[in-house]
Amino acid sequence: MPYPSDRETDRPWVMRTYAGHSSAAASNALYRRNLAKGQTGLSVAFDLPTQTGYDPDDELAKGEVGKVGVPISHIGDMRQLFEGIPLADANTSMTINAPAMWLLALYVAVAEEQGADRKQLAGTTQNDIVKEYLSRGTYAFPPEPSLRLATDLVTWTVTNVPRWNPINICPYHLQEAGATPVQEIAYSLATAIAVLDTVRDSGQVPPAAFGNVVARISFFVNAGLRFVEEMCKMRAFVALWEEITRDRYGIEDPKQRRFRYGVQVNSLGLTEAQPENNVQRIVLEMLAVTLSRDARARSLQLPAWNEALGLPRPWDQQWALRMQQVLAYETDLLEYEDLFAGSTVIEAKVDELVTGAREEIQRVLDMGGSVAAVESGYMKGQLVSSLAERRRQIESGDLTVVGLNKFDTTEPSPLQAEGAKAIETVDPAVERAAIESIERWRSSRDNAAVQHALDGLRDAAKTDANLMEATLACARAGVTTGEWAGVLRAVFGEYRAPTGVSVATGGGEAAEELAEVRERVRATGEEMGTRLRMLVGKPGLDGHSNGAEQVAVRARDAGFEVIYQGIRLTPSQIVAAAVQEGVHVVGLSVLSGSHLEVVPAVVEGLRAAGADDVPVIVGGIIPPEDEPILRERGVAAVFTPKDYALTEIMSRIVTLIRERNGLAP
Repeated sequence: MPYPSDRETDRPWVMRTYAGHSSAAASNALYRRNLAKGQTGLSVAFDLPTQTGYDPDDELAKGEVGKVGVPISHIGDMRQLFEGIPLADANTSMTINAPAMWLLALYVAVAEEQGADRKQLAGTTQNDIVKEYLSRGTYAFPPEPSLRLATDLVTWTVTNVPRWNPINICPYHLQEAGATPVQEIAYSLATAIAVLDTVRDSGQVPPAAFGNVVARISFFVNAGLRFVEEMCKMRAFVALWEEITRDRYGIEDPKQRRFRYGVQVNSLGLTEAQPENNVQRIVLEMLAVTLSRDARARSLQLPAWNEALGLPRPWDQQWALRMQQVLAYETDLLEYEDLFAGSTVIEAKVDELVTGAREEIQRVLDMGGSVAAVESGYMKGQLVSSLAERRRQIESGDLTVVGLNKFDTTEPSPLQAEGAKAIETVDPAVERAAIESIERWRSSRDNAAVQHALDGLRDAAKTDANLMEATLACARAGVTTGEWAGVLRAVFGEYRAPTGVSVATGGGEAAEELAEVRERVRATGEEMGTRLRMLVGKPGLDGHSNGAEQVAVRARDAGFEVIYQGIRLTPSQIVAAAVQEGVHVVGLSVLSGSHLEVVPAVVEGLRAAGADDVPVIVGGIIPPEDEPILRERGVAAVFTPKDYALTEIMSRIVTLIRERNGLAP
């Protein structure tokens, strides 16, 4: 049935698929196919070395190249990524934070090579560095200089690329790290306040033009399964952003005060167990951000049903895109005004969220703002505690997850039938090819021009000058991602964010079960003449530390002495810490697909150090076919998201320690 001609319809949101892997050439082919299927915007996923500012041949990049996104090491890669895609007509979202300035410089340089005017370019750089210290872990520099880079990018784009969204404040990852709706609203808006205050105080934007800065701030939001509450959360965001921009910054133009947001619906709630249930989860989450016209997302990307298993295939991403298209083009959703206006139930819930978030924002501001609340560990500790409580509810059954802790009987899935390739895999040859490619690039460029550009960047970084023009000069000269970030690391210094584990509460686990495991830990330590010690490690560049933090909290509460140094460690660093601390078990967490490279390296390192009696266990997104390979290479146990009972896992770890040390079971 066609839309009635006498009713004004809302326009569909921008439809994206978060995509990229293996190489610029492979990702370019994927983007072209997606655009041909009706996708209306591009969303670029970068691999972890690119996200954290390393080249493919760096030691930390081993096993990570091309796994969770596309490697972009220099302007040649960026040219290839967008070959045949006119950037003047594109709307491109780039999920990039610490090196956001660098990737936008490469994008602008390639667009200008295509003949595009900067002022034509439309899209978004995520560029939200604060949440990287709290949840995602792809920071490269300390908080203060990181905020400076974000500020420089914001101020430069407002003048030079006025249609670009230079920062995408990102509560998405906060929810994945355990944030309640109140925490999600409060911490992301506190970040926006920190950015706007810094831009205002930098003097780089005239007061009369500050409304243009506010107008280009956008948000990237998560939508969970409690879709009524999630929809109310979006209305609360709208109300508080209106209040902040009007009262704190004096923005008079209602269009500049508009809350502009895009969405990736929740990947945290997707399950490895009965993954076909993820389809209806994704659809319900999509409704949370589309049903309410007054708080409707302006861009939307959906995960694929099998993201809890590994990297989705093109067909899986097509399925997710078709979900959006059915809702936008087959239903009558866009024909109506807001469906919830005047609802007393909705208004009460929105008021509750607004009040709670307003109080938490003020608490953060009283600490000195979001940077201070990051450095003190306050916000991270709050998130770790919230996620611990969520896990407790799942383990106790207070929170039902269909197919995981309830209704878990199942028929064999034809989607995962024997012989079916249920996920995309990245050939290890991709990493070797990327290393060879960057070696050729370095040998063929004008290295004198590269050094001159890097010297200019270094000199500018030591002042308070805006770093965007120096970064553009580096992009055009052929500087690599690792070289650009390396210069800034040398000036700004390195940083390791607080883990939040030491201040987190354990979520009130079932006392009887935990007490039994605690007694086993105590008794085993007594038999061995020492307190049991566990090292929890995050090898490689995978910054998704939520699982590792929850394991560390539960191990601590079970009586282990826990050594957890945070993210981004080489296998050799993990081995050195394990030997130095005399640990009795090493637990590794890997979600990026690099487990076959980094985990055996730890096992082999312990063996070489004479500590082969220390069992190594691994948890994360690990395909079933990889488990026997890991066991053959010395891994004692493998846990995946279906293994949600952490206290039971602690008991199994005690059993492993007893076996390795010749004690009775």
